[in-house]
Amino acid sequence: MLSYQHAYHAGNFADVHKHLVLFTVVEHLLRKKTAITYIDTHAGRGLYSLASEEARKLQEHREGIGRLWQARQSLAGEPLLGDWLAALARVQHGRVLDRYPGSPWWLSQGLRAQDRLRLFELHPGEHGHLAHQALPANARRIHGDGLAGLLQGLPAPTPRLCVLIDPSYERKVEYGEVAETVLKAMRKARHAVILMWYPLLPAGRHQALLDGLRDGGLRKIWRSELTLCGPGEGHGMYGSGMLVVNPPWGLEERLAGAMASLVPLLGDGCRHQGSWWVPE
Repeated sequence: MLSYQHAYHAGNFADVHKHLVLFTVVEHLLRKKTAITYIDTHAGRGLYSLASEEARKLQEHREGIGRLWQARQSLAGEPLLGDWLAALARVQHGRVLDRYPGSPWWLSQGLRAQDRLRLFELHPGEHGHLAHQALPANARRIHGDGLAGLLQGLPAPTPRLCVLIDPSYERKVEYGEVAETVLKAMRKARHAVILMWYPLLPAGRHQALLDGLRDGGLRKIWRSELTLCGPGEGHGMYGSGMLVVNPPWGLEERLAGAMASLVPLLGDGCRHQGSWWVPE
């Protein structure tokens, strides 16, 4: 099933959560000169117009990145949020928020000559959009299954590896597939930093991912969950989750400070919790 298109949801609160965590991890990794291979298993289009027909239909960005954009001047002095919003401003046409960048853009911004970026996208339409995005020469677009491509590309050609796994979870079995893939990948690259996004839905299917990783013996998994309300208080996705295997030192503290400023902007019921799912 390949019906999901992220253009309808670009810039929503889950994107803010996911890309802020990704931005922080990459920022830490770039402090060392050693080359990195980045792999994005579900890349999407790369850049989304917030004026598109899809984005205007649901307008989810208004309750996500739109709220932060309105408060960007007051957040400019924030050590993490200020830097993230300054990066976001570079992709806009003037002062108006009219575009939202997906993970390929965020990953490409810090790409150095010694690094590599591999972008997988299976949906033919989404890959077609991605093919027209401007990216550095050491970024490669691949029309194919990102989970299979991740395993086939190991060991990585560089000393360090950072992976983002961000499926749509249209199929219930994807939670288990992600856990299985990560366990296999970590056997080949035990020092890899792997980020996984998952939706928080009333059915609680994400627990299969969490339990699969823990029961598979994987260690050092940090969890961040941003919730707009409780699981029984709304319809559809009520929260966004991120798992980071082998998180860089200091990640939890930096994100805690940023979330303290971000959470009040997203509504009275919004909460963030960061903790170890599986400690070292």
